[in-house]
Formats: sequence, C-alpha cells, structure tokens
Amino acid sequence: MISDHDQETSRSAKTKYDSDGYAMFEKILDAGLIHEARKHIDWLLEKNPDTRPEQLHHFLMQNDPFWVRLVSDDRLLDIAEQFIGPNIALFASHYIAKRPFDGQAVLWHQDGSYWPLEPMEVVTLWLAIDDTDQENGCMRVIPKTQTMRLLSEDELQSQEDGENVLGSGIDSGQVDESKAVDIILKAGDVSVHHANVIHGSNANTSNRWRRGLTIRYIPPSTRIISEGLHPSAFFLRGRAVEDVNQYNPHPKYIEGRHMQFRGTETWNHKCDSWNVEIRPFLAKD
Repeated sequence: MISDHDQETSRSAKTKYDSDGYAMFEKILDAGLIHEARKHIDWLLEKNPDTRPEQLHHFLMQNDPFWVRLVSDDRLLDIAEQFIGPNIALFASHYIAKRPFDGQAVLWHQDGSYWPLEPMEVVTLWLAIDDTDQENGCMRVIPKTQTMRLLSEDELQSQEDGENVLGSGIDSGQVDESKAVDIILKAGDVSVHHANVIHGSNANTSNRWRRGLTIRYIPPSTRIISEGLHPSAFFLRGRAVEDVNQYNPHPKYIEGRHMQFRGTETWNHKCDSWNVEIRPFLAKD
C-alpha cells in the first residue's frame, strides 16, 4: 500500500514535471543494486574494450539479463507509470559513464530529436549510479523548454570532435544558459525528464566517476520505427497492444556468459513465465 507521504511526493513530482519538464525522486534503488550496476559497467567495458564508457548503448542489452532486470525493477516502473500509465515497454537504455578527468560533455539537445517514435509519447528516467554534482558533470536542464517545438536532427549543429557524447547539439546561441538548473543527485536517486526539454551536461574533470543510466519508457501504443526488431524493445508491465511493436524475449541468465547478480537463481523462472505471457508480442523466429 502506498503511504500518504509517497502519494504526496508523487503528486508533487508530477506537478513539477508538468510545469518545468523534469522532476527528481530520492532514494529509489538500494545500495546493493547500485553496486551491481557499477560492476555491470565494469563488466561491459571489459567485454567492449574499444568502447568509451559514455557509449554503452542500448544495442548491447538485447541478451543481457542484468540490464533487463535493472530497467524492469518495480520501483522504477512505479515512477514511469505516473507519467505514461500502467502499460509500459522499454524503447532504449544507455549508460553514460564519465570517467575521472576526461569524461565527455553532452551538448544541449532535446532527446526526441534523435528518436524514431510515433507518437512521441515517452518518458526518460535518469538513474544516478554515482553521486552527481557540478564538479563531475551532472545533467543540466533548461526548465519549461518542454513546451518548445521538437527540433529535427537536421536542425542540430554537428560537432564531431570526439569530445562530446552525441556528436551534435543545439546551437548554444539558441539556449539561455543563465536559466540552467543543475540536477544534483545521490547514488540511487532518479530524475525524470520530458523528451522535448533542453538539457545537457559538462565534461567531468573531477577525480570521481559520474555514472548514470538513461531509461526510455514508452506506452505500448507508441510505435518504434525500426527495420527489423529493435534491440532494446522489451515489454515490461501491463498489457501490450496488437500490431504496434514486436518485443525481445527477456534473456535468461547463463553462467559464464553473463554477469552474475542477486536473484539469478529465480530470474530464469521469471523469464520463462513472462515470455509465455507476452508470447503473441515477441518477435517471430
């Protein structure tokens, strides 16, 4: 049962989101799971030694049981439900891990400029895996810009200098940086932001990591426009919608192939049950 305090916190966050395009939730995930997420980043980097830690993208998660376990955590889905309703699928997820001293910046942008979604009904949860602040390159938001028109990718400025995560962004002359708000979070906290809100982050020049996980949740009525099966399309809660998306089966844990995590002894049974339940919506072999 949700406490009166939690209900009030949720109402306040939703009001903030509707007004300013973002909101924050404190102490969502426990320290044990956050520790496993840090281990997961290390494991991914070991498996992908030529990949910068800011570029651990959604296409790595198709057969990664811990990643799917993390984004399907009920505490995260409960937050997403407040913004997109009780039926929830995953569109994409991306670790942006800025290592000490040379962690890349993220230029000002609107997420939806890059996304093949129709309609653009989506919410992003940003999970802090480390404490994030101005020193190590926390996310920064320009409040109330969620009401702006969504720029197309063609309208963005290319900046392929190897020093920023996206390689493009909004012309800084179009952004009033004096209005920027720093999203300061503790590990285990979550921020939520709108697909149209302008945001970015500075480089990490501190001696600390700044690791975060973006999680893009959609209602199953939102179509992912993709040639073939989208690698991070997973159905997570509620009821799917016919003839919109095909989803990946939840991947089972295989010892020696995947990172071990708490609950591996029951994960495969959960996968079997869930994959049977959503079988009509899984991609056909």
